[in-house]
Amino acid sequence: MRHHAGIIGIATYHPETFMSAEEMAEASGLPVEVVVEKIGVQRKPIPGPEDTTSNMGIFAARKAIENAGISPEDIDVVIWDGAQHKDYLNWLAFTKACHEIGAINAWGFDMESMCGSMIVGLELAKSLILSREDVKTVLLVSGYRNCDMINLKYKPGAFLFDIGAGGSAVVLRKDVGVNEVLGSAAIADGSFAEDFVVPVGGSKKWPMTKEDLDEMWFHITCDPKDFKERLSAVTLKNWYSVIDKSLERSNLTRKDIDYFAMVKIKRSAHYEMLKELGLREDQSVFLENYGHVGQNDVIFSLEDGLRMERIKDGDNVLMVSAGGGWTWNAAIVRWGKVTD
Repeated sequence: MRHHAGIIGIATYHPETFMSAEEMAEASGLPVEVVVEKIGVQRKPIPGPEDTTSNMGIFAARKAIENAGISPEDIDVVIWDGAQHKDYLNWLAFTKACHEIGAINAWGFDMESMCGSMIVGLELAKSLILSREDVKTVLLVSGYRNCDMINLKYKPGAFLFDIGAGGSAVVLRKDVGVNEVLGSAAIADGSFAEDFVVPVGGSKKWPMTKEDLDEMWFHITCDPKDFKERLSAVTLKNWYSVIDKSLERSNLTRKDIDYFAMVKIKRSAHYEMLKELGLREDQSVFLENYGHVGQNDVIFSLEDGLRMERIKDGDNVLMVSAGGGWTWNAAIVRWGKVTD
């Protein structure tokens, strides 16, 4: 059997507390119908006192390790691919994850590609597994609570109102014979680099003032209409580009897609992409009951697809995401037994 990297365990975590569409509508001043139908969310998870960014990833990691049937001591590398908004500024989350789960033999690092980070993490894990003799098992850990940085009164940022909190984790192993990570692709467009930011708390606006605390949320720093038009002009094109490139690198075509694990986007765009790709609605899950939990969305979708039996052995799972700043990402996983 040829060398490969396969997924042997996945898990997700979300807080027990949710904000409903009605509560979002009341807080934002938008009609409930807009929240449910246009933004596309029935509810979103809201973090509790114990739901720090790292803890949510660690909660998922423990379950993923259990699902994988391995010992934490078997893990060679831990990659934190969760959000930059972590428990502390200037801080490594992977070291805490290693300590809390008992991965005493692991080294690792924190990486970030915004909401594309889980797909980038899969590519990094695969690359390490296939290039290093001393790396057999890699754990991806992600926590996300960018909901802390959302201002529901800021109407230009309405596309962010579905952002919630949660975590996910993935265990990958060399030559395990199942769930092979195939090709991936990414596009970056730095012309958006400073158009969508939290404008305070970084080195560009330091030291902070008391007034800065009132601005510590995501802003569109250019003309909102222009921003929306420029982003809309390239987003679908770039998504289809990375989808087709990841398929090509997997020796597949669009006709070979069996399941679509898509980052949470607005309802109309999700179904437009299904139509463009020639897929049925039951070949995906629209994450209206989770909201947008960043890079974790694709794992929430994968987990739901398996639970709902929408993914079966031999299926090609297309994972698609994007990250503010801006990146577009896609990867293919062939679920089930690896065949030569």
